[in-house]
Amino acid sequence: MQYYRAHVLICGGTGCTSGKSLEIKAELEKQLVTYGIENEVKVVMTGCFGLCEAGPIMVVYPEGTFYAHVQVKDVKKIVEEHLFKGRIVKEKLYYEALDEDKVISVNEVEFYAKQKRIALSNCGVIDPENIDEYLAKDGYQALIKVLTDMKPREVIEEIKKSGLRGRGGAGFPTGLKWEFASNYEDDMKYVCCNADEGDPGAFMDRSILEGTPHSVIEAMTIAGYATGSKKGYIYIRAEYPIAVKRLEIAIKQAKDYGLLGNNILDTKFSFDIEIRLGAGAFVCGEETALIESIEGKRGMPRTKPPFPAEKGIWGKPTLINNVETFANIPAIILKGGEWFGSIGTEKSKGTKVFALGGKIKNTGLVEIPMGTTLREVIYGIGGGIPDNKKFKAVQTGGPSGGCLTAEHLDTPIDYDNLVSIGSMMGSGGMIVMDEDTCMVDIARFFLDFTCEESCGKCTPCREGTKRLKEILDKIVAGNGTIEDLDRLENLAGYIKDNALCNLGQTAPNPVISTLKFFRDEYMAHVVDKKCPTSVCKDLLQYTITDKCIGCGSCAKVCPQGCIEPLGKEINSKTKRRQYVIDQNKCIKCGACLEACPPKVKAIIRK
Repeated sequence: MQYYRAHVLICGGTGCTSGKSLEIKAELEKQLVTYGIENEVKVVMTGCFGLCEAGPIMVVYPEGTFYAHVQVKDVKKIVEEHLFKGRIVKEKLYYEALDEDKVISVNEVEFYAKQKRIALSNCGVIDPENIDEYLAKDGYQALIKVLTDMKPREVIEEIKKSGLRGRGGAGFPTGLKWEFASNYEDDMKYVCCNADEGDPGAFMDRSILEGTPHSVIEAMTIAGYATGSKKGYIYIRAEYPIAVKRLEIAIKQAKDYGLLGNNILDTKFSFDIEIRLGAGAFVCGEETALIESIEGKRGMPRTKPPFPAEKGIWGKPTLINNVETFANIPAIILKGGEWFGSIGTEKSKGTKVFALGGKIKNTGLVEIPMGTTLREVIYGIGGGIPDNKKFKAVQTGGPSGGCLTAEHLDTPIDYDNLVSIGSMMGSGGMIVMDEDTCMVDIARFFLDFTCEESCGKCTPCREGTKRLKEILDKIVAGNGTIEDLDRLENLAGYIKDNALCNLGQTAPNPVISTLKFFRDEYMAHVVDKKCPTSVCKDLLQYTITDKCIGCGSCAKVCPQGCIEPLGKEINSKTKRRQYVIDQNKCIKCGACLEACPPKVKAIIRK
């Protein structure tokens, strides 16, 4: 066995890969050879570390030194100073890792210290393409325990005891779903992993599959044993090439090790997994639309009942859970349902992974116990709002969720609490907004997404969301009326009550919640014909004030040629005049505002 004095972990998630982490790894290996220490230092490409704002990330063990925003040009110095001479390169440390000249390890950084990682426990820790590293972290021990010591019914009871609820959004009790699938008798059953993660800004499932694919494979195999299934499908969108590649590698490795396929671990149980690529339709995240897609049909929801547990893929009993739900299963089996159930709240057990984005300092993935408050996530883990801006709202649950305000910051996060205040857990998107955000525009943005992603099967969703979008377009263009607000509310309620599937039923949520909590902004748009945050272009007006010095900088950059020296004379000797904007020609591009000398600031936007 090869022993190393240091391990260098480099983030190989999608975000850091786009930041050239593969080139960083190649340069690191090259420099290790140059300094003759290639046999002393092991380089590991991991999955996502979670703190995406700091990427590309490099962590050096055993001390856990946390380097952030690493570039290829930084590698030589890190190798020479740290790995060769033993001196930490302080200027590349994550800012929180260097506190009053005392270097702290990655685990002491507040972003990580305040989390509890179960589903993400191996992400950023192991090489996802090396099954031996997963085995070293108790990988497949849960499967061994199940096949050697537990009956299928005992497995289901352990999952029920844990209180785990589906992490895909609906929050249905996982153990109960497994029990339903188990109770239906048929010659063929299926286990399906829903990895069709389509929420804007959400990347929880992708990161789990990129960082610890074996945990999902192990969990699906356990589910197959518990429900009497021999075949599994992982339905994943083709836009996740790194996750797909690592899944393919993991499936092959599991088969080579006798952990997947026929007669697993020399038992009579057989289970195999196949990957199916989706084309990126948001509606295919709905389980029956996903089934249609797997069968080669257009992804459109089916009427329920029957539910997939009774008639799913090709009419056979089918168990469907999402990636994060499966990622919790091995830990539950090894540590027990009571252990998992001791975490979280009475009705929402365990932890939840959120993709934290928007106007927040620490963007990335966080895994927290259920019951943690929004304030703790946004200000404790997330680091607060950049540039000392005021917090305005947070949207949970992706495009189908609702926007919550500062009065909800101390709300414990769980399924029931979020629904009671007009939002939802969803798959785990959490978008933070500051004082510069227009809530009418936000509602329109998410509604535009759901309009595009509607499958068109039912009229309330197909036509209703378009009508909502048209009314919002009218409002942000300055043509809205108070009556339009009533139409928005009535139509949103109708769609919510009559759409076929959850996509349509939840599509109006951003409109409903913003109307409820930010009605004053809607009133400003329809009554005053102004956007309070100066976001809606059609309601903006650029004006040149008496501070104008007649330099003409604004006129030079105006693409419409609508700025001319037509105002009062500023200087009788130079004959300079104050410039004026022709509002009929102005396209609200803002070029004049940027061109005006900072010391002058003669142009205002209102």
